[in-house]
Amino acid sequence: MDVLSFVIVGHVDHGKSTLIGRLLYDTDSLPPDKIDEIKKASAGKGRRTEFAYLLDHLEEERKQGITIDTTQVFFKSEKRPYVIIDAPGHVEFVKNMITGASQAEAAILIVDVAEGVKEQTKRHSYMLSLMGLKQVVVAMNKMDMVDFSQEHFDSVRADVEAWLGSIDIEPLFYIPMSAIEGDNVASRSKYMDWYTGPTFMESLDTLKNTLPAEDKSLLLPVQDVYKIDEKRINVGRVEAGAIGVGDTIKILPGGQVTSVGTIEKFLEDADRAVASECIGMTTADSVFLDRGDVVCSGESEPTVTDRVSASIFWMTKKPFTHGEKLLFRCATQETSCKIKSINRRINSSTLEVIAEDSDVIENLEVAEVVIKTKKPVAIKDFNDVQELGRFVLVRDENICAGGIITVV
Repeated sequence: MDVLSFVIVGHVDHGKSTLIGRLLYDTDSLPPDKIDEIKKASAGKGRRTEFAYLLDHLEEERKQGITIDTTQVFFKSEKRPYVIIDAPGHVEFVKNMITGASQAEAAILIVDVAEGVKEQTKRHSYMLSLMGLKQVVVAMNKMDMVDFSQEHFDSVRADVEAWLGSIDIEPLFYIPMSAIEGDNVASRSKYMDWYTGPTFMESLDTLKNTLPAEDKSLLLPVQDVYKIDEKRINVGRVEAGAIGVGDTIKILPGGQVTSVGTIEKFLEDADRAVASECIGMTTADSVFLDRGDVVCSGESEPTVTDRVSASIFWMTKKPFTHGEKLLFRCATQETSCKIKSINRRINSSTLEVIAEDSDVIENLEVAEVVIKTKKPVAIKDFNDVQELGRFVLVRDENICAGGIITVV
């Protein structure tokens, strides 16, 4: 089966790295010398085996006890291979978390049952909702800290369920576990016979791979153009649909219509490509494409506009102030822009509306905005094609916000 990628998010110290380390240990994904290394590192600090050391490999992270970088980890169950995206939980590293979640097909929200729902629990789950991740499993961790109590589990679960319901997330499972001890991770716990659902590993094996959008209309954002001999080869990733030699295509935002001359694949003769493939293509006519152009089929083509309604998450300490010029990046498209109106500012941890018709956006706030781009861009509703419905805003060469297009 195809590899399934998932992101693990949650409040700092709720056990993300420990869960990943335990998964690797229980699935025999670690070489013996690595196991010896973490046992020695743990013993040197007078602790029991800390599986989190597998992820927190930077000395600075070990000193601070927090995960700083987004890390990808690979392991296999009996059913299929997985890629774990370990997204940081510390509030300073929300930007990395968004980068990680944007690559995932599913999400694990980890909650310390001794502490319950915390600020970052809410913020990170809200980001999952904004980014459209539908497959969510809630890992109710550290059950050993509450004597494996069903009553305590039910109480915290009710709190988590109420919050997630308010942001339209319906988890597939709520799993009581102890990552440090291994209870209900890869094997069933002898201390929680009241729980009859799947183990964490079993829940992963029920998740579904995101199918390439082959049944949708063609969308191919042009990443670059190479000139080889007399050929101008336009390269990019097919984000939706299929493309074949002889097909009639339309180039946005310009609107030129032409047909496909050749399909170019590395070390392969090909006349067709489908969603998720990275390819080159030439046109039958002398049509000049450039980075940022979007190739489509003309059926259900993207909207070309210079005005975008969106929800954005502001993620730099320096607030946005009215009139600032920013850079808008969507797929391979890039153009300068301004936020023309801030309709609402929302607290990302409480969903409280902070202000309406505002002139500023503060760090870690969500805002409903209207963006005016200098050049027209080709966009789609986020729920239709995520790659043309998701964008970032850049200020001073740094990403300052991530957003999704809400109205086309």
